[in-house]
Amino acid sequence: MADNNLYTLKIITPDRVFYEGQVSMVEFNTTEGEIGIYKKHVPMTVIVSPGILTISEENGIKEAALHAGFAEILQDKVVILAEIVEWPEEIDKSRAEAAKARAEERLRSKTPETDILRAETALQRALARIHVIK
Repeated sequence: MADNNLYTLKIITPDRVFYEGQVSMVEFNTTEGEIGIYKKHVPMTVIVSPGILTISEENGIKEAALHAGFAEILQDKVVILAEIVEWPEEIDKSRAEAAKARAEERLRSKTPETDILRAETALQRALARIHVIK
């Protein structure tokens, strides 16, 4: 018997269909804060911010690093158009840690040439990658 609380989640990147399946909940960051989506959520479109993507399936929970994009939320379907999204096994831990160190150094130095928003975004991406692979 099918679970009536499941809905379709589809995550698309420029390179591939990253994920497509039936889920009970998905959580990710938006420009307005963290959002958790169950079936019959109020329809909306949101801008994705860097962070952890948590997918709740019947068989358990999956996590990935989600970096940027848009999400269309409907009552029985969520589509995320992502710039980059990575499963833990796709992440190079040493590169993520080096990116974290570079971003932290840029934020510490704060020279007039420092793009603070860009450095903060790079730090968020690195932290998401590091969290997902732990």
